[in-house]
Amino acid sequence: MRTIRWGIVGCGDVTEVKSGPGFAKAAHSALVAVMRRDATLAADYARRHGVPRWTDDAEAILRAPDVDAVYVATTPETHCDYVLRCAAAGKPVLVEKPMAMDAAECDAMIAACAAAGVPLRVAFYRRALPRFLAVRDLVRSGAIGEVRMVTSRQFQPLRTKDDSPPDGKPWRLDGARSGGGLFVDMMSHTLDFLDFVFGPIGDVRAFAANHGGAYDVEDVVAASWQHEGGVLGSGAYCYAADRDEEFNEIVGAAGRIRFSTTRPVPIELWRGDRRETLDVGDPPHVHQPLIQTFVDELNGVGACPSTGVSAARTTRAVDAILGEYRGATAEGTRR
Repeated sequence: MRTIRWGIVGCGDVTEVKSGPGFAKAAHSALVAVMRRDATLAADYARRHGVPRWTDDAEAILRAPDVDAVYVATTPETHCDYVLRCAAAGKPVLVEKPMAMDAAECDAMIAACAAAGVPLRVAFYRRALPRFLAVRDLVRSGAIGEVRMVTSRQFQPLRTKDDSPPDGKPWRLDGARSGGGLFVDMMSHTLDFLDFVFGPIGDVRAFAANHGGAYDVEDVVAASWQHEGGVLGSGAYCYAADRDEEFNEIVGAAGRIRFSTTRPVPIELWRGDRRETLDVGDPPHVHQPLIQTFVDELNGVGACPSTGVSAARTTRAVDAILGEYRGATAEGTRR
């Protein structure tokens, strides 16, 4: 099989451990060039990670004849633009999550890549991570019987201005750059994984609010939904709470599975009062298994499980959950 030569657009924090080294360590894969708008930081990244070439110009990555595929790891407000440019350059693209600012942008990205014949994949890496595949396999094996419903929750203390960097608020709390708050950034992973296991999320009923007042985006979300296959779901998310807590629970006719989206803790399998644990550790670079699936796909072997189409469904679900809140916020801004 040929070696897929990667270029990264946006070699920021997520590429330090989670993803970047995975492009060099995956089989039949190499990281040959990186880009960041700050040339000094781009050069530093290339030096520390042993990348042959760096640049501060994205076009130098997109147009390079020795770059076979591009990983877009910038902030969400730029994803659509960079993916459209990858399509125009004929480069297969793996884009970070959230896929885009809204479903309309996702649709534009999908259409451009389809027209160009360019594969578009999205970094919802839990679809290939062994710990999450173990959860999926427990469900498929009938370990808890027929699944009735799934619940999800995440609580965090409020981030205040004291937590912000000197040059402004974190991009994850800036709706103009992220499309929402911490719910969008983190729990999109949960919603996408539930889509992977139970099928697309259909009907949604939800409320969202900003109760903490420390930033402009939502910090409390309560949602209910139904998966295409009939499994019911609900979630409670509060980023202005008294503690850190995050877990998901799949409820079946004969048991329950509890697992975490954000923490590498053992999976719990409950049957009545009897508890079993399954400790499946995460690899050092959690994106690497998904990267491997895309490399293999580009070599004509297998398929990457996180596509533009599947990721757009997750964005559509987030849009539905936050739609009323976003509409009310926009209306308040206009007044």
